[in-house]
Amino acid sequence: MAAEVAKALESAGIEAVLTGGACATLYSKGEYQSYDLDFILQSAVKQGQLDAAMKTIGFRRRGDRYDHPETPFFVEFPRGPLGIGADIAIRPIKRKMGAVHVKLLSPTDSCRDRLAAFYHWKDRQSLKAAVQIARYHKVDLRLIREWSSREGASDDCAEFLLVLKSRKTGGRAPGRAARSGESTKRR
Repeated sequence: MAAEVAKALESAGIEAVLTGGACATLYSKGEYQSYDLDFILQSAVKQGQLDAAMKTIGFRRRGDRYDHPETPFFVEFPRGPLGIGADIAIRPIKRKMGAVHVKLLSPTDSCRDRLAAFYHWKDRQSLKAAVQIARYHKVDLRLIREWSSREGASDDCAEFLLVLKSRKTGGRAPGRAARSGESTKRR
């Protein structure tokens, strides 16, 4: 779905970056599920131009989102600029999806995006998604720590790192040795 939307937007001359839960779904290998696709527009676009582009692939605007009669997924265009917390120096990457190159957050930025929801709204599901992203992709933990400190969330970052470490050690508390006969497989 993300590729189809990106292709329709590109055909209409609209630049946008996929963010939010859709990126987390991609980077968590589907362990995290989101039914909305958030695209941040990278230039001034008139509402009629956006409506026309989305209509080419069967989406109709309903309030502030676009729905399609044949899919539970919907598309939103949150107000920019592209940012994560107070950081607006985000450099999207391009990922090939089918025949389309989609601009989206990097794994590190997607992890930070989910952490921002955890830090600011105490959203435990977003913490879980950040951990899942970091389990499957190399993320820059130094950058995450520094950004977390600037966001005033060092304690929450410590929790993220603790949960991440426990997931990488099979669900045991970090530093705890497995007892005789205890399985070390992921739970």
